[in-house]
Amino acid sequence: MNPRVSDIIEIIDTIAPFQLAEEWDNVGLQVGDPSAPVSRIMVSLDAGNEAVDAAVAEQCQLLLTHHPLIFRPLQRISLADPSGALIGKALRNSLSIVSLHTNFDIVEGGVNDLLADKLGIISTVPLSVTFSEALVKLAVFVPKGHEERVSQALFQFSGSIGKYSECSFQVEGMGTFTPHEGAAPFIGTVGKREYAEETRIEVLLRKDDVDRALVALSSAHPYEEPAVDLYPLLNNGVQKGLGRIGMLKQSLSLDKFVSRIKEEFAVEGLRFVGDGDRMLGKVALCGGSGSSLLREAYSQGADVLVTGDIKYHDALEAQSLGVALVDLGHFASEIPMVEELVARLESELRIRGFVAELLAFTGEKDPFRYR
Repeated sequence: MNPRVSDIIEIIDTIAPFQLAEEWDNVGLQVGDPSAPVSRIMVSLDAGNEAVDAAVAEQCQLLLTHHPLIFRPLQRISLADPSGALIGKALRNSLSIVSLHTNFDIVEGGVNDLLADKLGIISTVPLSVTFSEALVKLAVFVPKGHEERVSQALFQFSGSIGKYSECSFQVEGMGTFTPHEGAAPFIGTVGKREYAEETRIEVLLRKDDVDRALVALSSAHPYEEPAVDLYPLLNNGVQKGLGRIGMLKQSLSLDKFVSRIKEEFAVEGLRFVGDGDRMLGKVALCGGSGSSLLREAYSQGADVLVTGDIKYHDALEAQSLGVALVDLGHFASEIPMVEELVARLESELRIRGFVAELLAFTGEKDPFRYR
């Protein structure tokens, strides 16, 4: 069965939740019909003329891009304007365009984690936290012998504590209740107080999952009316954000680090700031344009920041702070997302029983040239 555009958008929301995107961003459906069926999908970094033309030539119904086609509000759509011409071309050819931008930068396994892997950076955490999961503690009373079934129903929604999952606390006690006329009690008799050996189970839940967790709990719990307590918490759950900071597996000089990057990313040239003999251990990075995170990298003790779109005054500030800079470029730091998204989508489509061919657009090139 072929998916619809809306089905692909839902899958993207599981891979890189749209709620993670920065407020200023414009992600999701850019152009097209959410109800349109999709048999061929192309993935590219940009929604440029080349990518749109390639998607049309390959008879694709959907183009997935990292950078949004519509980034700032449009005052008009004129076919005489470059952006209007692209929108018109897409609509004439029944090509929908969907973008996942900063949500794919921020999410685990997205652009910045891909960049960290290629740079050989380990033990990474977000450089700038932009999102923290809200947590809730759920407590439920379960008759003895049913603890495992109820726990398993809740564990699929439970928040992790550090590197640990399926965390709970259980304590035994005695519960009482009196069934009234019309009740269908699991144990006990209508009109008579019942005493039952019960276990209180406490788990952490992601706040966004509470409603689904309660449905699962109701299905797994033997009681007609389970007793449930919900407590909002001040604890932060999993933290997500822009960029990453971590450690090199082995210290390298800045010169050797730059040479490794140039070879790994097959770029024509690299600009960098700093003493080539300086030894590097702690590395900050941000795919795309991340020079605004320079101060954050400095405050967290980074020896070097790897990003793109570095300006002259960024370089001067880095010198004054004593932080090395490597300008990998916007394009080179983000283009690995194309192959990764193709692989992730193929897997998700297969799991859901959808049939659609995925194509990686290989015609994109860095607009900058070097001599």
